[in-house]
Amino acid sequence: MGNVLPKQYLVLSHRPMIYHAISTLCQSSHLAGVIVVLAPTDAQWSKYDWTAFSEKLIVLHCGGATRADSVLNGLILARERELIDDQDWVLVHDAARPCLTDGQLDRLITDTAGDEVGGLLAVPVADTLKRDDTSGRAMCTEPREHLWQAQTPQMFRYSLLAHALRNAAHLVITDDASAVEALGYRPKLVLSDAYNFKVTYPQDLALAELILQQRNS
Repeated sequence: MGNVLPKQYLVLSHRPMIYHAISTLCQSSHLAGVIVVLAPTDAQWSKYDWTAFSEKLIVLHCGGATRADSVLNGLILARERELIDDQDWVLVHDAARPCLTDGQLDRLITDTAGDEVGGLLAVPVADTLKRDDTSGRAMCTEPREHLWQAQTPQMFRYSLLAHALRNAAHLVITDDASAVEALGYRPKLVLSDAYNFKVTYPQDLALAELILQQRNS
């Protein structure tokens, strides 16, 4: 994003970006609590008012060097503090996906709650995919059949997710489902839509602003 301020605190619809994700999660009657994992050196969180979510919100300053490290550290600390049991469902969500809707969240929980493995929100790939030749030229077109773009939340039992992340410590993983897949499991793909995108580039922030303004109007 090219900002000095951490992305999750960039202003979006008059609030820090992370506020919108937290709000959707805290409003869900399905969720007993919402744990926010922050870096030990995070100096921004305390500058904002989070009292609206005080009944459900728990903050842990145990973030790690990578996304997977942060999730695992949060799981371990939550278990040590008896905030969670081995067979509890855990949903992991990106702070940079502020446009998650109640409907998407409910669909994931409803469709995954009876699954033996767990699942994640995802959308089928619609664009034509090109593989480059490392010099900026298209070398070939990749078939897009059976390809999905992963989103969050991703939902797994605590014991499985913690085991998967420990097992994947030597791997390069970009989401929790890939750690579970590395154990040989096949997480369920729950249909989402493109509105639940990850804010990655400056133009994404402008699009998220328009979506949230439209919802709140």
